[in-house]
Amino acid sequence: MQSDNDTIVAPATAPGGALAVIRLSGPGALAVCDCLFRGRTPVAGAPSHTLHYGRIVERTGPDGTAETEEGERTVDDAVVAVFRAPHSYTGEETAEISCHGSPYIVSEILRLAIGAGARMARPGEFTQRAFLAGRMDLSQAEAVADLIASSTRTSHALASTQMRGGYSSALRQLRDRLVGLMSLLELELDFSEEDVEFADRGELCDTMRDIGAELDRLRDSFLLGNALKRGVAVAIAGAPNAGKSTLLNRLLGEERALVSEIPGTTRDTIEATLVIDGVLFRFIDTAGVRATDDRLEQMGIERTRAAVARAQIVVRLVDAARFAETGSVPEAVTAPPRSTGKAEAPHGQRILTVANKMDLHPGLALPEGILPLSARSGEGIERLRHALRNAVDTEALGHGDPVVSSARHYEALVAARTALGQALDGLDRGLPTDLLGEELRTVLHHLGTITGEITSDEILTTIFSKFCIGK
Repeated sequence: MQSDNDTIVAPATAPGGALAVIRLSGPGALAVCDCLFRGRTPVAGAPSHTLHYGRIVERTGPDGTAETEEGERTVDDAVVAVFRAPHSYTGEETAEISCHGSPYIVSEILRLAIGAGARMARPGEFTQRAFLAGRMDLSQAEAVADLIASSTRTSHALASTQMRGGYSSALRQLRDRLVGLMSLLELELDFSEEDVEFADRGELCDTMRDIGAELDRLRDSFLLGNALKRGVAVAIAGAPNAGKSTLLNRLLGEERALVSEIPGTTRDTIEATLVIDGVLFRFIDTAGVRATDDRLEQMGIERTRAAVARAQIVVRLVDAARFAETGSVPEAVTAPPRSTGKAEAPHGQRILTVANKMDLHPGLALPEGILPLSARSGEGIERLRHALRNAVDTEALGHGDPVVSSARHYEALVAARTALGQALDGLDRGLPTDLLGEELRTVLHHLGTITGEITSDEILTTIFSKFCIGK
């Protein structure tokens, strides 16, 4: 049966590199390391944060106890880093073996470590131990996985800020204020027979509203955080033959979408990603919207409406000929989802109207705010890239402000805000002190699930099972 007090081992680096790092953690980490490492002195007696050069060896004597160099087979030269508890990543005794990245060498070192008493780590077990040892809270632990998975400058900044504790600090301040309010309410309960009011109801209401405003800000930041983490969804929409597929291909620099002069060629949405100035964008080429009896094309149009509804940005592509004909902005060609029946964009959605095929209409004057473009020649592409990047406000990341990117955190913030709203309603209704305190405890509970003050084995298993083995 596996125990959290076991000594665990796993590669801490991805396979395929010139060098590899193998991490040992647990009460017997240094003793296990000494079973296979030969340096000038045993690492078990070495001070913390020191490096030791030597050899990884396998004993080859008949009884397995040979101590001479002749009785040992050298597997590789290595450098061992020693980290003493509690000043290590996991808070435990830790050794990190740096060796050559050969898959054979790595597998041999793992085999020898397991033979000396270690066991293979479970996914995320190193970071889980760091959390359990108080080296980081749960939101910081989750940020480790996000940092490893980050592929752009903004997703890296998002995870890095959370891992350094900026997000945790904001939540801790909110919890401290709530605890302060609850302590005053608890005092009132202690002196209930004397009818003493320690918490002025007006000040209590103002403080709770301030906390609610901060919860709203954190909750609302999820729209940006989730987009930066998974990619900002951009729907390229317009009438058939407006040049949507040609534009997608031009942005990507490759023939990703099929281009044809035949209207209705694109029957389904096509997705592709592109990084613009450190931000990941997910472009969705949609079917042209028009009246048609073709069932397949109708299905594509329905998917277009759904894609437009979900997108953070809609590039509304219009043939420049329509501007030349009317001299004004044509009526919308990106029909909203039928469920709304309205033409306005969903909350927070940006719409960029682009006049395509400007190469066929040289000198055409466009209304203010319309971007000129020729998807075929590439003229105006950089201007569109710039407009797309400016449509994503990442200023908060530059200042190190906390931005929520986890759906789990978002759900907890929504629940906390709902509970706080109920507490405010109760305050207005003159809710008894004990019941008001219970409402505030519910707010604290939901915030505590984010940082891990309140958690369960099921939540921990779900979170850390998504990590790689070596983390």
